[in-house]
Amino acid sequence: MTSLLTAPEERAPDLAGTGPGSADLITGGSFGASLREIIADDTAFERHREANTRRENVEAFGEKIRESGVKYIYYMLPTLGSRTVAKVVPAVHYERMLRKGIAFHRTALTDLQTSREGELIGGGVDAHEFWGLPEPETFQVLPWDPEVGRVFCTAYDPPHLGAAGGRMIPLDTRALFIAAHRSFTERTGLELRSGLEPEMSWEGPGIEVIAKADQSPAYQVENLEKMRPVYKRVISYGQALGFSMIQGDYEDDGQIELNWDYDRSERTAERMTTYRQICKQVARELGLEASFMPKPYTGKMGNGCHHNLSLWRGEENVVEDGRVELHATDIARHAIGGMLLHAPGSMVAMGPTVNSYKRFWDAGQFAPSGADWGLDTRGVAIRISANGRMEYRLPDASVNPYLSHLFLLAAVEHGLDARIDPGEPGEPSEAIRSAAIPNTLGAAIEAFEADDYLTGAMPEELSRILLQLRRDDWGRYCGHITEWEREQYWEAIP
Repeated sequence: MTSLLTAPEERAPDLAGTGPGSADLITGGSFGASLREIIADDTAFERHREANTRRENVEAFGEKIRESGVKYIYYMLPTLGSRTVAKVVPAVHYERMLRKGIAFHRTALTDLQTSREGELIGGGVDAHEFWGLPEPETFQVLPWDPEVGRVFCTAYDPPHLGAAGGRMIPLDTRALFIAAHRSFTERTGLELRSGLEPEMSWEGPGIEVIAKADQSPAYQVENLEKMRPVYKRVISYGQALGFSMIQGDYEDDGQIELNWDYDRSERTAERMTTYRQICKQVARELGLEASFMPKPYTGKMGNGCHHNLSLWRGEENVVEDGRVELHATDIARHAIGGMLLHAPGSMVAMGPTVNSYKRFWDAGQFAPSGADWGLDTRGVAIRISANGRMEYRLPDASVNPYLSHLFLLAAVEHGLDARIDPGEPGEPSEAIRSAAIPNTLGAAIEAFEADDYLTGAMPEELSRILLQLRRDDWGRYCGHITEWEREQYWEAIP
């Protein structure tokens, strides 16, 4: 099969799926079809267990545990809401865990969230358990306690359910994205690499900042010095867990950003999950609070999590062509076109909370406000800050990195397949001119429902449960009386 990008000038334009009402659009194109096939595979559990229980794999895992000195292991996986659930098991039981794994009520994948109507979202109290089989290659020792290790798991519907069993659960976004990326590479010959910019806020004694009115405390070495105990410990723990830590800076009151090198996007997402655990541990050790809340303060910069993206064929970055001047190649432009076209619908993943949208209302704080792109300008959704990478600026620090990459991968594939033209910087094309970034979670819900391609690209259960969670959050917020409302209206009407 000819690679999607081997000879772009020889590929006939394929606009299937770009027009309203097209069958390809509604089913999410090849991306959606492949995910439906992956989810339908009822042999997935048994194949995973068979691999885990091969004698050489059992012995290798046992030897790794013995050499590490670990006595306890967290068997864990991320939830749809970007938290992590786990069971702790004495390390000596590793062979049994490889065979049986962990079991949780299925709604643990949806954070055990009960709706305002009293329904346990994700299946109710009668939902069956899922079984999580460990992936021994993900074993690591926690640097803050070398007697404790951790292993990621993949969630399955148990085989005893008969025809409904043995399948990977689409609410396990980690496993879903890994499978989707593998399938994307098989179709296109490409892999998505990414690097994140996770901003976050710290509060507590000794790190308070005093600045002049209307003057930012960003980048000042004195403020970095106040955060020295934090960044030293975060960086050292990250390095111990395999991060290639590269740089960091101080950005606003109590806000720091520490970066690690880019990698295959599933590794980057896994490191973001780990990074949150590192920061929470450091906060406990130092008597501080660490928060990934998107917009903690009015008048201060929000906590974004920009995704810097590139597409690779082998070791060739195919969105780079050697030119010196800042620009976007044709391949990058098509990928950008897909991401911008689907930016409104993607916001249910990129801005997962009510608070996420406060970033876009607070003027002058470097948050993007439109579905547009530009060359080294910070007010756009996608910025070309250096040749060879596309900085997608919409996600915030509360994002589920597996879900955000899943949505981006689907949008990129649509852009490449349909050769979607984003227009010139500051001059959007007809294809994306009507795309508008939602400014509330309610608007993001509507935008996702209106995006036939994205809803078709995602597994039906994932779309349905994601919308149910977002609607519940939005409904709770809309029904809550805030202090601002009392200040505005208590005495306003005589």
